[in-house]
Amino acid sequence: MDFSQINKSISRYVSFTEEELDIFNALATYKKVPKKTIMLREGEMCDFEAFVLKGCVRKYYIDPSGFEVILQFAIEDAWVSDISFSIYEDKPSRIFIETMEDCEFLVFTPETKEELFAKAPKFERAFRILIQRNLATTQNRLFNAISKTALEKYLEFLELYPTLPQRVAQHYIASYLGISAEFLSKTRAKVARN
Repeated sequence: MDFSQINKSISRYVSFTEEELDIFNALATYKKVPKKTIMLREGEMCDFEAFVLKGCVRKYYIDPSGFEVILQFAIEDAWVSDISFSIYEDKPSRIFIETMEDCEFLVFTPETKEELFAKAPKFERAFRILIQRNLATTQNRLFNAISKTALEKYLEFLELYPTLPQRVAQHYIASYLGISAEFLSKTRAKVARN
């Protein structure tokens, strides 16, 4: 198993020794998950934090009208989980996590993470930084949803996920941006003209 991708990713925030990275790698479980697999359903307990080695995942909830609202896309080098409810609040999840492509992950459970922190305490700092970055991204997304036009949101989306329009259906992108698929189509045409 090649751990260079996850090691490079986690080492952006904290410097680790080879021994610490060996502990980290030994506790990660490799998992291959086919396209269109629901890894977590609303009402279930989330018992994983998964690093995406390959593929695309969406995290979403179903609103009172029955519409899917996409909260996050996780592609290569991203983490996906329901840390807000299941992991830290010990409550059933309010979201779904589904693979959109055939995916490969390195997975940690709450137990393996605790073991990691006990054996290599610097990883606690690295995961804290990951959570802080996730919070900053979430706050930025909320700010953009309230304050930016559809065009501005789409252009920022393209900056953040340049390859995603070729990988997922447009109605998923529209859901993420909080606009209709028809309006996204008009916005994309405007971007193409300019």
